[in-house]
Amino acid sequence: MINYLKGKPSLVDDSVMILVGGVGYRVEVGTFCRTQLKTDEVELYIYTYVREDRLELYGFLKPEQLRLFKLMINVSGVGPKTALEIVDRNPEQIIHAVQNAQVNFFSAIPRIGKKTAQKIILELKPKLGSLKELSLGPRSEKEQDIYETLSALGYEENAIEDAVSRLDLDNLTVEEAVKEVLKGF
Repeated sequence: MINYLKGKPSLVDDSVMILVGGVGYRVEVGTFCRTQLKTDEVELYIYTYVREDRLELYGFLKPEQLRLFKLMINVSGVGPKTALEIVDRNPEQIIHAVQNAQVNFFSAIPRIGKKTAQKIILELKPKLGSLKELSLGPRSEKEQDIYETLSALGYEENAIEDAVSRLDLDNLTVEEAVKEVLKGF
């Protein structure tokens, strides 16, 4: 199974050919990903899609997009091409859309109707909590200080995550944020 490719890209129709060690791998990528490819070298996280009648490679610029892709293709009615179009967007926007049941976010994507959008939200909502815990992006220094302080006081990670998500951290110092969280416990 191919998990990662690093090589020189060249555009071929709607996909990309990555030249690695003299071998060209045809990789399906989303529209946004295709516009971000450098001409000298590219690194892609790969999902190898195998069926009895085909073998396809799907490429992503970020590992978070690959994780979301794997979740999407497990939703009945969402194939790899549709999942690729969904995941080609910002992973945080997708998670936000699922957690806030934004059907219109998904139904605006080609080949996704209202029922499929609802199915995506229903099936992914319980799973994206754990994906979010994998940290799609690094915590800011302020957030890290808050988490470390509350962990040292004996609070569990899930409780801290829930409490901190309700705060407006831009307008609070670390001390003020910790006090606000402690008021809620």
